[in-house]
Amino acid sequence: MRFLLDQDIYERTAAFLCDLGHEVIRCSQIGLQEATDEAILKAAQEQNRILVTRDRDFGALVFIKKSGAGIIYLRVTPSTLVSVHKELERVLSVYTQEKLGKSFIVVEPGGYRFRPVVIIT
Repeated sequence: MRFLLDQDIYERTAAFLCDLGHEVIRCSQIGLQEATDEAILKAAQEQNRILVTRDRDFGALVFIKKSGAGIIYLRVTPSTLVSVHKELERVLSVYTQEKLGKSFIVVEPGGYRFRPVVIIT
């Protein structure tokens, strides 16, 4: 799968996704280190990438502003990293890139919530 990682994603998470064989790019690698959330989400969509973030504001973009989908929101701290990675790996084994691209997924220790998003064009 193809991912765009927000600035707030731990380096260990980036390495974890790479070790699983996924294509990972950080926002800073493509000049988005100071971009707005809207610009980051737009870039992810234009590049057919799933955005991975720890920023809960993306939920408002998806569900209130209807700005798109394709977000994995990690509720993670350094102390919960291993359990969140386990759940993230489970999510990536269950859903396709296409399905994730039309959803908002919250991944936290011990579980995840998958919410499909209706995109109006």
